[in-house]
Amino acid sequence: MATQRTTPRADPLTVEVVELIGTVVARYHAEYEDAAAEHALTGAQARLLGLLSLEPLPMRQLAQKLRCEPSNVTGIVDRLEARGLVERRPDPKDRRVKLAAATTEGRQVARGLRESLNFAREPLAGLSTRERESLRDLLQRMLEA
Repeated sequence: MATQRTTPRADPLTVEVVELIGTVVARYHAEYEDAAAEHALTGAQARLLGLLSLEPLPMRQLAQKLRCEPSNVTGIVDRLEARGLVERRPDPKDRRVKLAAATTEGRQVARGLRESLNFAREPLAGLSTRERESLRDLLQRMLEA
């Protein structure tokens, strides 16, 4: 006979916190999509460009970070490359691997995207430094759990 595992019921406070986190995430995604559209990008293109503005990455690793199929990443990179925002280059560690990298213009567009995300910046500015540090620390603990 198989043992049935039961998940403990979440208390009302936990449910409320989860719903608030979901609302924050939804607002972030909506604003991110709007910011991407202002740069004539899809949300996926903007996310990929944001990742590449930090460091060049192999296509397979991009697919893992974006949680999509490598063939989808190839199409996104193709479109960004056609606009001059991304380039492909050989990996200096393994020339069989191609890296996707943001161009100078691509890094500028990614920076513009980050700077245009105001929905969280304004409410967070209303919190004290101590409150923002506390929120950061709590979010980091949640991610490490």
